[in-house]
Amino acid sequence: VQLVESGGGLVQPGGSLRLSCVASGFTFSRYAMSWYRQAPGKERELVATMPSTGGSTNYADSVKGRFTISRDNTKKTVYLQMNSLKPEDAAVYYCKADFLTPDGASLVHYWGQGTQVTVSS
Repeated sequence: VQLVESGGGLVQPGGSLRLSCVASGFTFSRYAMSWYRQAPGKERELVATMPSTGGSTNYADSVKGRFTISRDNTKKTVYLQMNSLKPEDAAVYYCKADFLTPDGASLVHYWGQGTQVTVSS
């Protein structure tokens, strides 16, 4: 099983980045996909999540209206489009795959290794 993130880097405030996470080794279309981030000295936090069906999405309040999560099941890839980036968005961004029960409990989950996003002028 692998989740491989890419697309991080250095961007100026107000800029954009698109992160990608390519999955292998499991049935991607059956897993909910999420993006998390962790800044130095802070806990890892949920940024955005999308169910296996690609239906309704959820976002942290801090990124609503600026970030968009999407997925392409044919490419086994989840994306995070990040616009209007702020210095406080700087963190290591991780993707996570969850196999959920009908009531939403995570039976199995996998993490990627993370990609660094730096927002600075």
